[in-house]
Amino acid sequence: MSGFSRREFVFASSGALAGNFVTSGVAEADEHEHGFDFSHSGLVTGKPKPLKHTAIPGFLSAEQIAPHHTAHYGGALKGYSAADARLESSTKSGETVDGAAYGALKREVNSKGNSVVLHEFYFDGLAPQAPDPAANVRAAIEKRFGSMDKWAADFAASAKGAAGWAMLVKHPVNGKLYNVVSDEHAMGVLWMATPLVVIDTYEHAFYIDYQNRKAEYVEKFLSHIDWNEVAARFANA
Repeated sequence: MSGFSRREFVFASSGALAGNFVTSGVAEADEHEHGFDFSHSGLVTGKPKPLKHTAIPGFLSAEQIAPHHTAHYGGALKGYSAADARLESSTKSGETVDGAAYGALKREVNSKGNSVVLHEFYFDGLAPQAPDPAANVRAAIEKRFGSMDKWAADFAASAKGAAGWAMLVKHPVNGKLYNVVSDEHAMGVLWMATPLVVIDTYEHAFYIDYQNRKAEYVEKFLSHIDWNEVAARFANA
């Protein structure tokens, strides 16, 4: 395949990866060595993280990326911030919140907070042209899936069947790689697993450029994975 020929968020309960959203703050690893700079995350600044690429010729237009980044990623950040602030205020003040409203706020923090992180993994993981995967990443994928092409086929099938997200993740308990499907931001992913490759499969991620041709979007994505970013994530997994 043409794409293969050639920040770390630390979550106490891995919420962005699997359900409950709990951050531990900004990672202390050297950002130049590991390719991470969490100071720009929306969870830190309260503002959307700037895009690395406003357009990716041959894959995603500026007209596609801009509303995705502003309305969907930015909207998730606003929703998370509002719910989190409401919960913090009620907790510190001792104010009683109606049970149904309290549960809704908790779910909003989980879902919207995870959406923020997943969008940042997605946007940061795109490249105008995919570089070669690092040797250790390639070796790990080949060991688990048999070859890069076999991994890509399984990943593409996962993404085409996903209503929301598909990811290549590494699990710290057994060290295995998995292609996983998440149909909603707060569900479907293995606890504690670290995302390495992330694709947004909601229609808002591709509809302007591809209309209903989701399969075409998924196939082209494989040629625009930033394998350098993947290697940085893999090193921290």
